[in-house]
Amino acid sequence: MSTKEFFTVSSLDAVLGLLGDIPQAGFETVSLSASLGRILAREIVSDIDIPDFNRSTMDGYAVRAVSTFGASGGMPALFAVTGEIEMGEPAGISVKSGEAVRIPTGGMLPDGADSVVMLEHAEPLDDRTLEVFKSVAPLQHVIEIGEDLRRGDTVFSAGQPVRAQDMGLLAALGMSGVPVFKKPVVAIISTGDEIVDIHETPDRGRLRDINAYTLTGLIMKSGGIPLYLGIAPDRLDELVQMCREAVSQADIILVSGGSSVGARDLTKEAINALPDSGILAHGISISPGKPTIVARIGEKAFLGLPGHVASAMIVFMKVVQPLVERIGGLSERYRGKKEWARAVLSRNLASVQGRSDFVRVRLIREEGRLLAQPVLGKSGLIRTMVHADGLIEIDINSEGLNKGSVVDVELV
Repeated sequence: MSTKEFFTVSSLDAVLGLLGDIPQAGFETVSLSASLGRILAREIVSDIDIPDFNRSTMDGYAVRAVSTFGASGGMPALFAVTGEIEMGEPAGISVKSGEAVRIPTGGMLPDGADSVVMLEHAEPLDDRTLEVFKSVAPLQHVIEIGEDLRRGDTVFSAGQPVRAQDMGLLAALGMSGVPVFKKPVVAIISTGDEIVDIHETPDRGRLRDINAYTLTGLIMKSGGIPLYLGIAPDRLDELVQMCREAVSQADIILVSGGSSVGARDLTKEAINALPDSGILAHGISISPGKPTIVARIGEKAFLGLPGHVASAMIVFMKVVQPLVERIGGLSERYRGKKEWARAVLSRNLASVQGRSDFVRVRLIREEGRLLAQPVLGKSGLIRTMVHADGLIEIDINSEGLNKGSVVDVELV
């Protein structure tokens, strides 16, 4: 394979578009207790009013508000106490003008009552007579029928992630099972005779498999399920067999290493050996991460990631994460949500027009300013990612950034 064959470099936006029609992962129903963070597969519409009764928000007396008008400390209003509401029970009684019924917080207002007088604003004269020293307005200290939610209201949209508070509302609707999108399964294959399992002590010239575990963490963080298939040696037949296994089990296949130019870089050959395969791009105009292969195997996405750990991580963040979110059902409104910090660049940074540079930086507070300090080092060094708090992007049309520039830092 010649260098000329290799570098058909595509922009990041173009690559994302090439994978835009990979189908979603499907649907399943999970228990409400397991729904946190899952993506709703359909619109949720309330089939009830919440609450479905007028509910007291205070301990006190249920009354007709009009009966309290004019009440004051100097001229209290007198009420006949005609009963008491038990918590969790239907009221079973009604209130007429000049009558009051004892009610607890959360109790059901009896028919005829439209407000609650707080205990602090009333004084029993005996078991059946009450003085009220402060007037109340209609619906004061009352949650009305349907005030929280009306029958027919759209509660949640498809593609929305479930939060803790959402679980509470789903519980109020009686949804013990929640319809969600399946999490995309993302297979990881590490490659290279120089890579050994983390449980082994590597001989000189060999390294433990770092990328498999950084990718595992990123997959989980993105809402996918990692499937680590192991290390493929530098033999085409074994890599092809592992790729076949990955295609049969996963929605997305990641091969770490073997994507750049060289006789030992077999990923491109392995893709071509698989049925219904096609390479969409070989090279992305980003740094680090340029020698990335983007392919399809049937309806599955296949990416050959660079072997250098920082490159592999950044390609995942910029290409694979958006794909995991989309095929996992996350709606556009919620995709790509990141945390950002604004900082001042601590030194000049050079770049090359025609590629987007993602620079690792540490954030340091100095003299009341937040500084972005570049973490320098080769893309094969894991410490450059460990020491980094975030990334700054140098635009594809820029030749660099000057010291003192205000930059947006994507926290990682």
